[in-house]
Amino acid sequence: MSLVLLSLATLCRSAVPQEPTIQCGSENGPSPEWMVQHTLTPGDLRNLQVELVKTSIVAEDYSILMNISWTLRADASIRLLKATKICVTGKSNMQTYSCVRCNYTEAFQSQTRPSGGKWTFSYVGFPVALNTLYLIGAHNIPNANMNEDSPSLSVNFTSPGCLNHIMKYKKQCIEAGNLWNPNITACKKNEETVEVNFTTNPLGNTYMVFIQRNIILGLSVVVENNLTRTSVAITVTEESEGAMVQLTPYFHTCGNDCIRRKGTVVLCPEPSGPFPPDNNRSVLGGCLSILLLLLVATWMLAVGICVMRRHGRIKKTSLPTTTALLPLVKVLVVYPSEICFHHTVCHFTEFLQNHCRSEVILEKWQKKKIAEMGPVQWLTNQKQAADKVIFLLSSDSHTACDSSCGQSKGSPSQDLFPLAFNLFCSDLSSQTHLHKYLVVHLGEADIKDDYNALCVCPQYHLMKDITAFHTELLHVTNTMSVKKSQACHSSCSPL
Repeated sequence: MSLVLLSLATLCRSAVPQEPTIQCGSENGPSPEWMVQHTLTPGDLRNLQVELVKTSIVAEDYSILMNISWTLRADASIRLLKATKICVTGKSNMQTYSCVRCNYTEAFQSQTRPSGGKWTFSYVGFPVALNTLYLIGAHNIPNANMNEDSPSLSVNFTSPGCLNHIMKYKKQCIEAGNLWNPNITACKKNEETVEVNFTTNPLGNTYMVFIQRNIILGLSVVVENNLTRTSVAITVTEESEGAMVQLTPYFHTCGNDCIRRKGTVVLCPEPSGPFPPDNNRSVLGGCLSILLLLLVATWMLAVGICVMRRHGRIKKTSLPTTTALLPLVKVLVVYPSEICFHHTVCHFTEFLQNHCRSEVILEKWQKKKIAEMGPVQWLTNQKQAADKVIFLLSSDSHTACDSSCGQSKGSPSQDLFPLAFNLFCSDLSSQTHLHKYLVVHLGEADIKDDYNALCVCPQYHLMKDITAFHTELLHVTNTMSVKKSQACHSSCSPL
């Protein structure tokens, strides 16, 4: 009897149709069904969604892929559905295109799942690059016949950068130090010194450490190649307790655009005694401590009475209690058009504003005034108003600098670098405003032959000359002796 029941259960189970699953493979060309005439074809998809997933290939080697999920429309045409094709187009510095075809293992017998929910499937694939716009399109197979409207569904998806909690596991982000935890600790040792401790990273060998409030209180450059715990003592100019510590690394992969880490200055803990108290002398030690406290209290009381008596006989004088902040330094920054604005000019501007007490003037921020006044008149006015004019040169070609950096939306920006150079040449002949001009090099940038007259200006290579550059801006002088070079002056002919 039991054998008969078991056989019946097996037959019943085999009679229940299996739910369809998917088997996916690459198909970049047209589907074979497109060449066949179909009397009826399935409808379009109901929903299409994209999200990021992290997959671990081997230990500490991750791949960031798209998890594409879609929902089928619950209508009678689902019985004709054989497969769904998904194509992804990536648009950044280079355009990519790839497709995958997901075949359904079983024919659909109902418009919804036996449980009552809609038919939903997902495919994990298509590697994701940083800061890239993707167009994801999907359609059902068999698709519409030739010269007929083909139902499809598409969505846009823009991948984030290294700050995203998933994208930070990409190899490029790991090499830029995104998983690095410097574990910054900083404490005030005395009124003039702050001790900062952090863990270095083998990805780079140079670190800039700032102690700052509204202004920079102190800074130091640390050079270390190995993974180690490093300590540096920084001299500060004002009260440092509660100030912010900013650690700026310079790794090989991200250069001047690495992620900064921050901490807070606290009081250093009091050093503990090297030996515990002796139990046999605890009573004597307690008596001596009480006696010492009484003596100190008596002495402080006597000193206080003397000070109060003398205070009544001494004429009161008013002393300044605060030091006036230095005025902001107005800085006009000009740069060649080939420099990536977002990843180079913006970061340099942020450095001037945050660390050098500078009010920065940029042409991209005053496009309306330039249109009203004209570029020559605007540049002349800004040069007269500025305390310093910086010619910014850079050799960086950062991979994250996409096409949006090269050309802004709307009309292209006026390249003011040649105009600013001509104004510099006019000042070179009269030597009236030469003290205003500086040249700042980022990376291995050098002065081009067409502009070699700039070689008479003070030149600073960041970050090597950061201290001298910082001092130059905070101590603006009215005059600067400029030695004219005949070889350099020759480039000041009309451009």
